[in-house]
This record gives sequence, C-alpha cells and structure tokens, in this order.
Amino acid sequence: MEQQIAAALGDGARWRIVELLAERPRSVGELAELTGLRQPQTTKHLQTLARAGLVTVFPLGQRRVYAVEAAPLRDFGGRLRELIATIEANEGERDVLARYQAAIGEDSAAADRDRWADGRAFTFDRLLAAPPDVVWRHWIEPALLASWWAPPSMTVTDCVIEPWSGGRAVLDYRDAEGRYRSAGKVHAATEIEHLEFDLSVLDAKGATFFTGHYDLKLTEAPGGTRLRLDLRVTETTVEAVPFIAGIETGWGQVLDNLETRLTQEKD
Repeated sequence: MEQQIAAALGDGARWRIVELLAERPRSVGELAELTGLRQPQTTKHLQTLARAGLVTVFPLGQRRVYAVEAAPLRDFGGRLRELIATIEANEGERDVLARYQAAIGEDSAAADRDRWADGRAFTFDRLLAAPPDVVWRHWIEPALLASWWAPPSMTVTDCVIEPWSGGRAVLDYRDAEGRYRSAGKVHAATEIEHLEFDLSVLDAKGATFFTGHYDLKLTEAPGGTRLRLDLRVTETTVEAVPFIAGIETGWGQVLDNLETRLTQEKD
C-alpha cells in the first residue's frame, strides 16, 4: 500500500489536489478550476487517489464531492519517519562513500604515471576481544577468513592464506558488477604471532594493478589481542587509482567485520 500511495502522490497535480482537499471536501469542478486542469483529467487523478485509499467520493445528486482520508496519510507518514530514522542511523555508510570519492579524486590527480604510489604505507591497529590463537585461526582457516575478509556487499568466492613460507595467498570476491581477484604468496609465518605475505590485485587478464606487502603481528594484550597490520604498496599502475584510494576505507571495514565476528563468537 505504501508504494501505491507514494506513486499516487508522486504526481504534482495529484499532490495539489490532496492539498486542496486537506482544507475541505470539494467537487470535481471546483478542483478542476483551482488546479487549472480539465475536468476529465481531474477525474482521472481523483480515481487514482481513490484507488490508493487517499480520497473518498460522496455522490450528492448530480454532484460528486471528494474528501481526503487522513488515516492512510498518517500511516504513510509513519513509514516515512521509520525510513528517515534508518537513513540517519546508517549515515556512516554514506560518509564512507564520500571519503572514498574524495580519495579517488586526490589519487587521480597524482596518478600521472606508473609507480605513482610505490612506497605508500598504511598501518592498522586494533584491540580485539579474543585470544591470539582465535584471531590467528580467523586468518589462516579459509572458512573463518571468508567470514570477514571482504567489504560489505561483497561475496568471497575463494580465499586462503597458507601459514608457511611459500604458501599461497588468494582473495577472490565478487559483487553484482564484477569479480575481483588478488593473488600472492606467504613469505614468513610464526604460529599465532606473525604473518608476512604479498597480494597483487589482478585485472581480468591476470595483469597486476598493484602489489600489497602485508606484515601482520598479533600480541596478547589485556582484554584480548593487539592486532597490527602494516601494508606497503608497490608496482602501482595508473589504473590502480580506485584500488589504492580504497585501501584505508576498505581495510577499516574488513577489520570492523573481524571485530564484530569475534565479538559475536565470544557472546
């Protein structure tokens, strides 16, 4: 019903008719005169409003007088208020997009040649409410890794970090618009404490957009585990702009996912 009401009110002429009827019931002729419409047009608009439950017709002899119904508008207003509350509660998601857009703009101006972002470094630090062995398993067990290692709206189709020197590192995920693949290898691994690996973000033909060098350290801390992830970028191409621009936001989101996952498991 909300969709039908929204569609009915989406026309400017029908909205004006409702405004006029909110003042008092009116005949078709009066509404036509006040809106500047022809009577047949006015009648069609009123029929649409009636089907949506917004107006009621009163046949009075040769005249047909219409009155607006407040109840469906009140219900519709309630749904709008709920929608507004949901939007306001999730404003952070819009802020993420705004920051990402700004970062793409800045990096687009800087990406005038290949290797433009080589050496760029990022550090992520989190205190996680789980012991180091549990956090470690969420990095090296594929099913657990897949449960958090992708930004919202993405679906992981393949991921693995093999915790030994020379092991594979793979992240393959998709959304409604395409598939994204990264591949590399592990250079060092100390159980429960340290992972060092590379991941190259690849295009559809397997060419590298850029390579990220990751250094993950887990240390026991009061309340859980201190996670520190250092990331350094090399082999950047001009086409890597949207990927480089999204690193800080993207890793922030996936580490939020990990933090949420660990908290849910603890509870």
